[in-house]
Amino acid sequence: MPADKNQNTMPEGPTIVILKEETRQFAGKKIISVLGNSKIDQSRMQDQQVISIKSWGKQFLMCFNGFTLRIHFLMFGSYRVNEQKDRPPRLSLVFENGELNFYACSVKYLEGDIDSHFNWTADVMNDAWDSESAKVKLAQMPDALICDALLEQPVFSGVGNIIKNEVLYRVRLHPESKVGKIPADVLDDVIREARQYSFDFLEWKKAFELKKHWLAHTKKVCLRCDLPIFKKYTGEKKRRSFFCENCQVLYD
Repeated sequence: MPADKNQNTMPEGPTIVILKEETRQFAGKKIISVLGNSKIDQSRMQDQQVISIKSWGKQFLMCFNGFTLRIHFLMFGSYRVNEQKDRPPRLSLVFENGELNFYACSVKYLEGDIDSHFNWTADVMNDAWDSESAKVKLAQMPDALICDALLEQPVFSGVGNIIKNEVLYRVRLHPESKVGKIPADVLDDVIREARQYSFDFLEWKKAFELKKHWLAHTKKVCLRCDLPIFKKYTGEKKRRSFFCENCQVLYD
């Protein structure tokens, strides 16, 4: 499944998990050709065996002996597995029995042990996810708005704007609420739903029915209140928030 099927927003964590699953076929395989317009030293991957394939939030990781290829899809990146688009790839990895092509993305090498680069407990879709750690990090940013906090990758790696909007709608929380003013039980709900909605997103994305499950993101009317959904660029990050001012409580 191409990453950019009906994709017009930044790929979020679940999309990268799908990519990881689709590319497991290349784990243990040797790269026989490297092409593309990326400025990295492409020859470094020539004839190298893929040791493992991982993801951290919105980042796709292909691990080799002593280094890792990191792909970040930015706002509009995409990929193709065993097929190509009608444009030059940023990076093309060719194997004996397949190929992997990346477009409009950031490409970088990470040196040494991959575990030294990432805190796996911050990835909301990783088995190592630690909700208590997220709670501690949120306590250290009491003046931040929850719409910004949910997008902080060291806290909620993999959460993007769609997940943010849907989580806040689920827990009935206004995006401009200050973290330090939110009741503890509501904050617990945010942390829980950040992970739960990510897995719901994954299931719906695989079934090609993600958008039909959106309750707030890009919507016009609140299904609970039959009142208008507001669209506003909120917080320091100025990302689009969609919310109901009637049922989503503002704590400020």
